[in-house]
Order: sequence, then C-alpha cells, then structure tokens
Amino acid sequence: MTEGDGTDGTEGTDGPHAAPGPPAAGSEVETLLGALERQRATFAWKVGGLDATALGARTAASTVTLGALVKHLAWVEELKFTTMLHGRAPTPPWDTVDCEGDPDWPWHSAAHDAPDELYATWRGSVVRARAAVAEALADGGLDRRVRWGYEGDEAPTLRRLLVDVLEEYARHVGHADLLREAVDGAVGEDPPGVVDPYPPA
Repeated sequence: MTEGDGTDGTEGTDGPHAAPGPPAAGSEVETLLGALERQRATFAWKVGGLDATALGARTAASTVTLGALVKHLAWVEELKFTTMLHGRAPTPPWDTVDCEGDPDWPWHSAAHDAPDELYATWRGSVVRARAAVAEALADGGLDRRVRWGYEGDEAPTLRRLLVDVLEEYARHVGHADLLREAVDGAVGEDPPGVVDPYPPA
C-alpha cells in the first residue's frame, strides 16, 4: 500500500497531508474506506482545537455538545468494529461502563472529560477500528459477518457495518457543523488537510 495512491483511503492528489477521501474510480473497499476517512477527517476538523468551554457549548434547545459528539463517535467506533465485528470485549474506558443500564453515558459523561482526554479517546478508537477492519477484510472481505449481537444469516456483513458507521458520521458531522459555527463562526465543507485530532492512516 502506497500512501496517497487511493488504497489507503486518501484521494492521492496532494500528497500525504491532503484531506482524505475516496478515489474517483476505486474498488468497493477503497470507496467505502475512503468515504469513511473523509467523514472522520471532516468531523475532526469541526471539533478540533477547542477548549472545555467550547466543547461543552450548546445551541438552541439541544443538549448536544461537540464534546459529547466526540465521545459518542468514539464509542460507535469501538462498539461496531471491536465488539460487534470481532466479538471482543470493549477496551478502556468502555470496559467498565454499563451501557445497557446507562446507554447515554458517552453523551453526558463527556462534560467531565478534559479536551485532550476526549480527543485521545476518539483518536484511539479510530486507530483500533482501522486495524479491526483490516483484519476482517483479510478474513472474508466485505462479506465477513459480525461476531456479536446477531446469529446466522441475520448477522450483518462488514459492508453493512461500514455503511452504518458512514451514516452515523454523516449525521453528526452536520450537528458538529452547526455547533462549531455557533462557537466561533468557523464554517466550511471540506477540511483544508489533515487536522488534529484526525490520526493519519
């Protein structure tokens, strides 16, 4: 795999520091992974570089904050690609959380986390998710079934899991866009490049 050639989820047009995205005419795997990386990078751009006050700011009648979105999507990455895809126990901090008893824990607990902690949690989840997806691709490709939460033919494939996570990011990037504009007026559709806390592939 060559960085920037489209096979690592980057567009391959402006070198390793360009914003990632799907190739113009890639394979199904390249397109799905590239699209997910673009959503991750856009999300990182919308939530990055903020202090605790900004991450905890609300707008209108919503209780959603940028910090809560960071922690929620970190949990989505962990749940989908570590636990569901491979049937493995969640890693810290999720291993001690009663998500059935308190399903909103990622949303409300984010208010107690420092910005660096929130960013590190999301970044770590993304890095583990990439490795988990690569492992599954080598063990059945996009047709590989999840190992937890379903049985037999009801178990979704990795293909479906990737689409689900893409939809989750797309929804919340929209939320983050509105919240970030309310915080400091920052607007825009595509990140200018790789922006912290996005972990380059």
